[in-house]
Amino acid sequence: MDEFELIKNYFQKISNKNLGAKKLNDDVFFDKNKKLVVSVDTYNEKVHFPNFKYPNLVIKKIIRSSISDLIAKGVKPKYYFISGSGNKKSFTKRNLKLISKALNQEQKKYNLKLSGGDTTNSDKVSFSITSVGFSQSIVERNKAKLNDDIYVTGNIGDSFVGLKIIKNNIKINFKLKKYFINQFYCPNLPYKIYKHIHKFANTSIDISDGLVSDMYKLINDQFLSFEINVNKIPISKNLEVYIKKYNKVKKQFLFNGDDYQVLFTASQKKRLLIKSLAKKLNQKITIIGKINNGYKKNLIKFDNKPQNLTNFKGYSHKF
Repeated sequence: MDEFELIKNYFQKISNKNLGAKKLNDDVFFDKNKKLVVSVDTYNEKVHFPNFKYPNLVIKKIIRSSISDLIAKGVKPKYYFISGSGNKKSFTKRNLKLISKALNQEQKKYNLKLSGGDTTNSDKVSFSITSVGFSQSIVERNKAKLNDDIYVTGNIGDSFVGLKIIKNNIKINFKLKKYFINQFYCPNLPYKIYKHIHKFANTSIDISDGLVSDMYKLINDQFLSFEINVNKIPISKNLEVYIKKYNKVKKQFLFNGDDYQVLFTASQKKRLLIKSLAKKLNQKITIIGKINNGYKKNLIKFDNKPQNLTNFKGYSHKF
């Protein structure tokens, strides 16, 4: 079974009396009375990051991916707790200094405060991060409306190329190599959008497991379907260069996850507002599709041709 079947079959029922848990079907816990928002994530070596060769970059990646959950919900991340497992080889004095420095840099960049955690001895490197924020409301999953536009922030696909390079699966020139590896470890979060997303988004999620995979999760409790146009999905100029120079196909880079951009839906009436806000924030926000009724099949189009959805599943933990 995958992670979502596991949660639904064994844990969802025992959370039902806790309204803030959202049936374990959202990115965060939300206590409306206390205005408390919490997300928890675990990261394992060789699963979420290939190795621990650059501990400072690994730390930056996991901090950003953790607070990405809150940003997508319209919440400012404020506090975080980090637990780490490793041994003498992984947690050397040099590596611990690099970890500490990276945490401090991320704290300054995103105005975060380290508030606690834990350390354990283990042969495998892993981290768990709890991110905390406060808000009167959140943008929940499963609140999309019929005929909503589907939007995505930023660019999609750079991180996947970076991972391929790190695993030596792609040969590429040095300039592009440096760019894509940096995008894997240090994604450009749409941080400023947390202040504004409540004004226009009906539902939202951050893209961690893949655009299509997360689109399914975004509306999985609604009688709705989605239609996405691959040609409209935004990519960086460097990815455009790579695709053209090495004779690749755009669609193979767009559905693999680790993008940490915000995927959301909004009424067509909000188009001008979103366009204006994107310009004001200097934040790329792109319409990539629309929400249809549940009688229609989910659809991915590339060059106006329907695609096999099984080719765009993204990532899922299997048990």
